[in-house]
Amino acid sequence: MEQKNQVIYDESKIKTLSSLEHIRLRSGMYIGRLGDGSNPDDGIYILLKEVIDNSVDEFIMGVGKKIETTIEENRVRVRDYGRGIPLGKLVECVSVINTGGKYNDDVFQFSVGLNGVGTKAVNALSSEFLVRSHRDGQFTEARFERGKLIKERKGKCEGVSDGTLIEFIPDSEIFGDYAFVDEFIEQRMWNYACLNRNLRLYYNKQKFESKRGLYDLLEAEVGEDIVYEIGYFAGEQVEFSFTHTLNYGENHFSFVNGQFTSDGGTHLSAFREGFLKGVNEYYKKNYSGMDVREGMTGAIAIKLKDPVFESQTKNKLGNTDIRSWIVNEVKAGVSDFLHKNEDAAKALEEKIINNEKLRKELNTVKKEAKAAARKISLKIPKLKDCKNHLTDGEKGKESTIFITEGQSATGSMVSCRDVYNQAIYSLRGKPWNSYGKRRTEIYKNEELYNLMMALGIENDIENLRYEKIVVATDADNDGFHIRNLLLTFFLNYFEELVIAGHIHILETPLFRVRNKKETRYCYSEKERDIAMAEISSPEVTRFKGLGEISPKEFGQFIGENIRLVPVNVKTIKSIPETLEFFMGKNTPDRRDYIMENLV
Repeated sequence: MEQKNQVIYDESKIKTLSSLEHIRLRSGMYIGRLGDGSNPDDGIYILLKEVIDNSVDEFIMGVGKKIETTIEENRVRVRDYGRGIPLGKLVECVSVINTGGKYNDDVFQFSVGLNGVGTKAVNALSSEFLVRSHRDGQFTEARFERGKLIKERKGKCEGVSDGTLIEFIPDSEIFGDYAFVDEFIEQRMWNYACLNRNLRLYYNKQKFESKRGLYDLLEAEVGEDIVYEIGYFAGEQVEFSFTHTLNYGENHFSFVNGQFTSDGGTHLSAFREGFLKGVNEYYKKNYSGMDVREGMTGAIAIKLKDPVFESQTKNKLGNTDIRSWIVNEVKAGVSDFLHKNEDAAKALEEKIINNEKLRKELNTVKKEAKAAARKISLKIPKLKDCKNHLTDGEKGKESTIFITEGQSATGSMVSCRDVYNQAIYSLRGKPWNSYGKRRTEIYKNEELYNLMMALGIENDIENLRYEKIVVATDADNDGFHIRNLLLTFFLNYFEELVIAGHIHILETPLFRVRNKKETRYCYSEKERDIAMAEISSPEVTRFKGLGEISPKEFGQFIGENIRLVPVNVKTIKSIPETLEFFMGKNTPDRRDYIMENLV
């Protein structure tokens, strides 16, 4: 059979890209996701991080105690007071891949940026990029546009402090329409401050400084809702803090050479193991890790000469040879803290014993619930599963589960979903309000029990089956109520899912504006008005529910053009207060807020 339109594949189709072209064409390899600035992991914040990391490295090496950052109209300016980039190599250091001083242990011992890529990626992905280095009364300055050198100049700058200035504007050709969110940057600055005691950082004239390191970080996260005073230890290469709260689950913040490792890694698992061993050594008991760590919040930061990360964006540490010394140091630090703080030791033991009691009570309820579930069905009702899961490794990284309301919405999604990566769990109606209820109550509620089992989070979130959990409800009052009830469920029992960035809200269009030639889907009244002005003789449809969108149309809204709003919380300590306000007893304040903000 003759093949039509076969593409010719010969020598002419083989291309060699320059490093600049490669960074711009395959930006995801260097900075992860692009995004528009609405998520703290979006590319524009990675560009900022790469620049500030270099300034922090100067502080780590004992030079430069101040870093100034400003952002005005998307122009980022970072000035440090370190040694300054060597003047004769300034252009190469910001534009030639695999060029830098961090291959030399004498110059940089504990650096995050070891690949000679960071600042070059910032340069290549910026519409304008300026670097100026001041050293010993001399300066060199270079200007670039999209990675290409435009102008270089040199001269004297007597009386100007040594250091490096970098200015850049993220390229809208790469990032589209984006905007910086101050809250995300302020959180990053606070992390830098807590990881580098006595370093002064300024962001738009706001000062960030920590005198007690990870103690301050944890105190800001948990507030006063703690079982005992925060434990703290600082050694040459490891620093950690810990406490327990009344919340469910365990939460950790882990860092390597100042880099936040959102997916943990060897250092975090070693910290958890060392904590358990330290506790058991002190009490001369053999408590289980589940009972010891339930309700725990901890932070650990380590310094490594040769960190091995599992991706360019450095979210997970892979070094295996560091485990034993971290375990031993954490074990000794925890045991020492308990010996010196009898009240804290007593409170912790009471917490562990209570956890053990609750776990046994939970196990009894679990057996009853599982026995009842087996009688109904061997499969989880209302779940249309996908083939790939997070537990499958690389191929499960795109796995998503949509939590929908009712059969009509589910029906629209089932026929157009990606069966390999998209699962659907259909609610029968409004879920039970779990606020203030004990964890055992989940097992008495069939709907939420099945949801928990579908997600694979019964014992801990390490067995989570999906990378993204997406709440997909109608854009009406009932839909918003269901959304709040689901978020209450996750925040009340599985807050670590929210903190780890797994929970999202699906945005679907509110309006369709079309004529015979063109169709536009609008996500707000403003977008609808613009579309109506630009399309002649438009027909406008208002989608009241997901079920009103046909399967043929729905495919694009959960495909490549999917719009997800990540659910996040600024600090752990804000969760109880927020849940109390929205889901607790009716108060005049809550009633007034609902009346003012009712959609």
